[in-house]
Amino acid sequence: MTMSAKPLENRVALVTGATRGIGRAAALALASAGAQVIAVGRTQGALEDLDDAIIAGGGSRATLVPMDLTNGVGIDQLGGEIFNRHRRLDILVHSAAMLGGLRPVGHIPTDLWDKVVATNLTCVYRLIRSLEPLLKASDAGRAIFLTSGRVVRPKAFWGAYAATKAGMDALVRCWADEVDSTPLRAIILDPGQMRTKMREQAYPGEDPATLPDPVEIGPLIVELAHSAAPGPPTQAVLFKDWQASRAAALPGIP
Repeated sequence: MTMSAKPLENRVALVTGATRGIGRAAALALASAGAQVIAVGRTQGALEDLDDAIIAGGGSRATLVPMDLTNGVGIDQLGGEIFNRHRRLDILVHSAAMLGGLRPVGHIPTDLWDKVVATNLTCVYRLIRSLEPLLKASDAGRAIFLTSGRVVRPKAFWGAYAATKAGMDALVRCWADEVDSTPLRAIILDPGQMRTKMREQAYPGEDPATLPDPVEIGPLIVELAHSAAPGPPTQAVLFKDWQASRAAALPGIP
């Protein structure tokens, strides 16, 4: 009896923010499901640690790309390199983001504002611009963007982060409408409260043990990456809803 192929066998997946938190969990889950992972992160050492974990988990060695995503020329070059090597991109998971601290809007330094905009919004435009042809070359391209509850629930002191994440959501939804006649689908995913470094920065007094570990969202990302019809991103996919529906389907759960 032969074992069935992994769900993402021979798929090419690019993950940004891949060295920690949800990005790392996504890279590990996609690799475990059979994808060839291209991991983007800022530090070579952390990328190598990720690669070791991927191999230990039975995945194929990743392609490591140490890069700051505010480097627009670097993003353009990345698209060219993926084309030269693979001719297509099947999956994009954009996890990289920057909190930028919490402070009143009028107290945000201009250089910090520019950096948060470049990291959370401009780089999304650059990724779409560079990678759209590659995603369209796939028979079922899937682009997954991580959002935040602050988009629909803005709050004092979160101005830079909330505004740039809201801008990202709008940009992705416009793009999704533009490519609706193709096999490419864009997906907005809200992980909710999760045990990440960014969450720790925002809520330093919170007990991280009370929050889900990022590894728990990995199966959902794999599911979205090979979903036959994820639908247009008229609203975000909520991790908590997926988790609740999954728990309800287990035997013995009332």
